[in-house]
Amino acid sequence: MSPSQRDPSRSTIAGAASGYLSNVSNFKIIESTLREGEQFANAFFTTEKKIEIAKALDDFGVEYLELTSPAASTQSYNDCKAIANLGLKAKILTHVRCHMDDAKLAVETGVDGLDVVIGTSSYLREFSHGKDMQYIIDTATEVIQYIKGQGLEVRFSSEDSFRSDIVDLLNLYRAVDKLGVNRVGIADTVGCASPDQVAELVRTLRGIVSCDIECHFHNDTNCAIANAYAALQNGATHVDTSVLGIGERNGIPSLGGFIARMYAADKEYVKSKYNLTKLREIENLVADAVGVSVPFNNPITGYCAFTHKAGIHAKAILNNPSTYEILKPEDFGMTRYVAIGHRLTGWNAVKNRVDQLSLGLSDADCKRITAKIKNLADIRPLSLDDVDKLLRKYGEAMVDDSHHAILDSIDTPDQITHM
Repeated sequence: MSPSQRDPSRSTIAGAASGYLSNVSNFKIIESTLREGEQFANAFFTTEKKIEIAKALDDFGVEYLELTSPAASTQSYNDCKAIANLGLKAKILTHVRCHMDDAKLAVETGVDGLDVVIGTSSYLREFSHGKDMQYIIDTATEVIQYIKGQGLEVRFSSEDSFRSDIVDLLNLYRAVDKLGVNRVGIADTVGCASPDQVAELVRTLRGIVSCDIECHFHNDTNCAIANAYAALQNGATHVDTSVLGIGERNGIPSLGGFIARMYAADKEYVKSKYNLTKLREIENLVADAVGVSVPFNNPITGYCAFTHKAGIHAKAILNNPSTYEILKPEDFGMTRYVAIGHRLTGWNAVKNRVDQLSLGLSDADCKRITAKIKNLADIRPLSLDDVDKLLRKYGEAMVDDSHHAILDSIDTPDQITHM
């Protein structure tokens, strides 16, 4: 198969996502902007803003929306009820402690399911709730049976899973699986796990439970998306995300970053599930709500995501975008930009701009102008307006054969600006 025939979004490394446990092409997103995201330092969402975000995420196509526990505050309770009654396509979940009072309050709100959690590491058992593993299993049994008796979906998750005793952890998951939970969850609560550790735990867990497996990864060591991908490769089925990754401390996998990773693994599957052109709108909505900017290097929507600068890159991109792009910007409603007003520019990029402006300059002319741009850009970068002005002045001067003189007369970028 020639490079032109091959799907450029797929790795050529054999077995990249083809293991028998892999759910890379069969996963669901539990979108937690309205739960984990509320724990972001800057976050305060009014009811109206929560509804706006919920509707936007539903339009995007996420399968689940996770909301702050109704036990957190009166308004949190009311917000759960309001969003649960919107009639969205996404299932509405709320995140609660493994406690009967919390579970009963959550059921009252009309949500579709409860995400139940309790700390299992020695740190949390000693310094948080102070309970032993038998107490945890007994309480989990009571809470899970109650939720199932209400006909609701239930996930049971340990907290701080990767610092928990593996024997304790597996015994707990085996016990709740027998109770018929829809999902068990693992949580890298402090962001300490590596993809290898994730792969090993999920693979082990997949061998002892029959239910689905949800994963929640914090980004303290910048591994959250890689860990989510490793989890799916080894049998996990559900991944928690938030818009722009907002959450406690450094947050969790960003919705956009996770989508980019999964698109690269199976483009057609991701395109069939999610309304990708809505991503930028959702990120701008949440960024504005929490008072931050979308990062310059944000996957897909950052202003540098599809910007090409180096000359050899620009030439290849202009011939075939797949040479330096694993994501197709048009699939996300984005456009690529080839920067040309800098010292690294190449004449192919300049010629492409000449053609866009219909100036009819020769290759030799483009090479002369490129040399001038490089010289001027050693002083400072040129804006696109500067480059366009230089190209047009050069083209106009060809009428009286003064185009070479025009180039020779320009020694600084400011001269172009004031032409």
